[in-house]
Amino acid sequence: MSVLLFKYYPENHSGRDFVVGDLHGMFHTLEIMLETLEFDRENDRLFSVGDLIDRGPQSERVTYYLQQPWFHAIQGNHEQLLLQSTESNSILKAWTSRAGGKWWLRLTDTERKVVEDMIRDLPMAFEVSTATGQIGIVHADIPIGLSWQRFVKGLQTDTELQQHAQWSRIRHRYVTSSESVPKVNGIDLLVVGHSIVDKPLFASNLCYLDTGAAYTGYGIDSRLTMLQIHPVQNVYQQKTSPE
Repeated sequence: MSVLLFKYYPENHSGRDFVVGDLHGMFHTLEIMLETLEFDRENDRLFSVGDLIDRGPQSERVTYYLQQPWFHAIQGNHEQLLLQSTESNSILKAWTSRAGGKWWLRLTDTERKVVEDMIRDLPMAFEVSTATGQIGIVHADIPIGLSWQRFVKGLQTDTELQQHAQWSRIRHRYVTSSESVPKVNGIDLLVVGHSIVDKPLFASNLCYLDTGAAYTGYGIDSRLTMLQIHPVQNVYQQKTSPE
């Protein structure tokens, strides 16, 4: 049976909902944020835009989080690199030497199989019903001019659409050139990661959440960003540092 690449979540009537930006192995920073927010693991939900792994110091802890009933993640392009590396030695070499995947080489074959199986089961898009509207979550972007509903309908079978969802920076180029960002029709807010921004950025009906959490040695103000989406919208940040 193929993995369902889209998942819908009904409104949470007993707790709060949050979306966290690209984690890249910075799970200790996430835990500081959850404690600060008094995150209720029985009633609150945390959604991830993907890129749980690579670059940061604790990528191997991804299996713990993917087992938690309150944690819901989609595949980012770094999860895709992991899956592709199991079938291509050239991708394995490039990923582990240049894209933050060195941690993978420290795992046993058994540990790798557990991680691979969990990541292979992840969807590529979420929709969450909230008191603040319908919230879509993808890692990177969806094609300009394509409605959310058409995107969801085509995602399961269209490999180009899947690649766009995980890798594209087309809309972000409008941001960097200070142009008006094209809206995504059919959804109230689309939350994405992938493209690093100086601070959480709302543009049109998109929210960019990747604030370079794992880039602690690159001279940027590295932070992990979390957006509360239910029952109200709030932005929270935690400065990151090498563990």
